[in-house]
Amino acid sequence: MNHKYTKASFLTSLTLCLFLIIQGCDLTAQKKDEIDHNSYAAIATPDNFGTDVAQEILNKGGNAVDAAVATGLALAVTYIDAGNIGGGGFMTIKMDDEIAFIDYREKAPKAAHKDMYLDQDGNVVEYSTLIGGQAAGVPGTVSGFWKAHQRFGKLPWKELVEPAIKLAEEGFFPAKILVDDIQGMRDWFRNKTNFEQYFLHIDTKEKFKQPELAETLRRIAEFGAEDFYFGKTAELIVEQMKKSNGLITMEDLNAYEAVWRKPLRARWRDYEIISSPPPSSGGFAIIQLLKMKDYLQHYFINLDHNSAQYIHLVAEMEKRVFADRAEYLGDPDFFDIDMETLISEDYIAKRALEVNPDSISTIEGVNPGLESPDTTHYSIVDQWGNAVSNTYTINWNYGSGVVIEGAGFLLNNEMDDFSAKPGVPNIFGVVGNVANEIQPEKRMLSSMSPTIIMKDDKVEMVLGTPGGSTIFTSVFQAIVNIIDFDMTPFEAIEATRFHHQLLPPDEVTYNGFSIGKPLPQETILLLGEKGYKAVPHSYDYGDIQIIMKKQDSWIAASDPRDRGDSRVIRTSSSK
Repeated sequence: MNHKYTKASFLTSLTLCLFLIIQGCDLTAQKKDEIDHNSYAAIATPDNFGTDVAQEILNKGGNAVDAAVATGLALAVTYIDAGNIGGGGFMTIKMDDEIAFIDYREKAPKAAHKDMYLDQDGNVVEYSTLIGGQAAGVPGTVSGFWKAHQRFGKLPWKELVEPAIKLAEEGFFPAKILVDDIQGMRDWFRNKTNFEQYFLHIDTKEKFKQPELAETLRRIAEFGAEDFYFGKTAELIVEQMKKSNGLITMEDLNAYEAVWRKPLRARWRDYEIISSPPPSSGGFAIIQLLKMKDYLQHYFINLDHNSAQYIHLVAEMEKRVFADRAEYLGDPDFFDIDMETLISEDYIAKRALEVNPDSISTIEGVNPGLESPDTTHYSIVDQWGNAVSNTYTINWNYGSGVVIEGAGFLLNNEMDDFSAKPGVPNIFGVVGNVANEIQPEKRMLSSMSPTIIMKDDKVEMVLGTPGGSTIFTSVFQAIVNIIDFDMTPFEAIEATRFHHQLLPPDEVTYNGFSIGKPLPQETILLLGEKGYKAVPHSYDYGDIQIIMKKQDSWIAASDPRDRGDSRVIRTSSSK
């Protein structure tokens, strides 16, 4: 997507992100000794409707998980391009003294098999993993939200669903960026799915109402996950699969369950990084990149931010991360992963030694180190210091384009995140091997990286982003921008981001349509002298939502490239 911003919208985002809005009062006007840290909360979501809902729930006395569940359901109504109940994701949670991670990633239907997208000559059929019923995995969002609430929620489940029902029933005024994007998908889905009849009439001038989705949400409010996987909504999903040549059956829905997994945790400097384990590659990649940079610190001394040499060194690091990702990462329920080794000090130090500070490594020289776009993210910190970092997705824009008739929601196209054929890139240009091949009931590999950073056992930073294969490289750059380059959270996410993912070996892409400072022409020329092609990318590389501790309060920042809304609030209830 090519997003363009006016000066006015930029200044609005800047104001929202740099100032702490606390029920009409500027926190900075208060004396430090008058601040009760426990009464403040912070929210960073991808649209104002999600942020409004999170604030409403926190003011009712709900905690970070309550707010996260309510926000996710609200975004399923208003953030049509990526918010969902027809997809899946990951949630990293810090609640009191507990650290938890719930995996509600989609699963392959039981009828899926490793050659399902290949033609008679063994080639991947174009668009078969992206458009239509067979592109959809079994959705996990409702199961994940339900389980998170059952374990950690304070408020009744129905209260968390009510704001989403209201938005679906009464409607909302869509942002122009959403309307333009939906119109831009006209040719992508034309005559292939029922997407057009549901969404192409959307307009900025009138409220967009979704009565079928409102009824679905009412059932979910009444019956919880039971409705989605066993009840009326499940029946509607199966009926749609028959119409759309999909594979998901009632047996698939009955068998689906979100699972609690042990989050990846690693010490880095004075911090503890807490992030997503497999079937996400995000946590492993962030940990590898942060630690590898420290092992190579002697090369980074006095390098300017986003200079040609800086970009080269990071690209060399990223090559190795993507080589390991392709070879070793997949669903841990199907494939043994030696994660302890992959994030160990010895292994990362060895990988760092392979980095060539002067020239581009050849693909043949970047082997796995062992022997042998559209998503959304939000970050929430409640008034008790608990935190949720949640990333969920229907994969590419508007998923498979298949709307469940009678239920009003889009299904994902997450099957594209499998390796349809070893060595053949997916829509994000990422390759994989046997570890991520299609198998029945298997979860596809992801790059989603909902991350919490702790210091002295307290939340220091909460962040994440959409962006496909660019997710963990974007999160890594945001962390480094703040901690190593002393940027504010807003400056860190406004800065131009770049990306390298092993293939093509000499290509560094960057978000060339960034509203921030672009890569200087001199940097691009110097990269060219090193042998790189510096390619501006039409996609803005994510939509980072970040919360960071600042002395006695928080700073919340939303990426200005999209329609995010971040706030620090003083809650009306801290009991």
